[in-house]
Amino acid sequence: MSTSTNELDIITQDYFELADGNMARDIYFNTSFLLNYLLKQQKGIWERPSGGFQIKVPLEYDGQNAAFYAKGDTVSSDDRESITEVFFDWKHAYSNATVYRIDGLKNAGEYATVQLATQRIGGAQKSATKLLASSIYDGPGGSANRLTGLLACCNETATLAYAGKAENDIVAEDGTKPWEGKVNSDGGSISLAKLRTACSIAKLYDGPTGKPDLIVTTETLYNVLSDILQAQQRFVDSSATAEAGFTGLKFEGKDIFPDDYCPSGYMFALNSNNVGFAVHKEGYFTRTAWKIIPDSPEDKTMKIYFDGNMIVNDRRAHIAYSGLN
Repeated sequence: MSTSTNELDIITQDYFELADGNMARDIYFNTSFLLNYLLKQQKGIWERPSGGFQIKVPLEYDGQNAAFYAKGDTVSSDDRESITEVFFDWKHAYSNATVYRIDGLKNAGEYATVQLATQRIGGAQKSATKLLASSIYDGPGGSANRLTGLLACCNETATLAYAGKAENDIVAEDGTKPWEGKVNSDGGSISLAKLRTACSIAKLYDGPTGKPDLIVTTETLYNVLSDILQAQQRFVDSSATAEAGFTGLKFEGKDIFPDDYCPSGYMFALNSNNVGFAVHKEGYFTRTAWKIIPDSPEDKTMKIYFDGNMIVNDRRAHIAYSGLN
């Protein structure tokens, strides 16, 4: 006798609620530190909208009136408009778990049934993780259905809209462009000098939070940086990556880590204060009940949904380096 949808729902609930140390939930975050940091740990920007046609993100770039004055001078009380709203589109993703009736008939006994169902659920989780982790780096030429990724954020085409605004659309009173994308395409060998240069280019202001604090690159390029730092003995192990179960180093206040999904030859310097996720209140890896697939021999399916997007409130805070070796 095949397993009913009610039995599969109970198995699924037990799988997520009773797994040791929340290991079942961790599957969503255990292949990409950046995904873990921004989605699981909810560092950086973290918003949970309950709806809306788009995701609204305030962009603050000018501040209010400030000036020196002398005795007898008048001072301004004018309010200066300093916030422009940018709008990110909602992105919707799903992963699927299916248990075929024939497979259920082959798995005699409760233990075998649980194994079959949890294997399918775990596979759906891993598929969701891979989909999101790879889309983090998407550029403006990718599918409109995928995340608004880092290559789109850093793109330097001044007339190309990102979150509804192009670089040339927002100009501060001093002539600077707060919505400027930054890419360095000089290439060459990755080095500490290039790392420092990247962080200086993406510097917003002096102080501990004014420069990028996350450096993500490929495993190949990470190994080169690691060898340099170990030879010079100028690093410590990254507590942020270690606590999440990932490899990483900390150098001059920056967490450096590899990501299997990072595009070849790239390094990204990111400021965690200016990047993150907005996830719908009903779209944070939301599971559906098991249902019988229409017109099937009682095959059953369960979906996992993600509804949200990667968001940024200041493009200048990040930079992509390409062509590195």
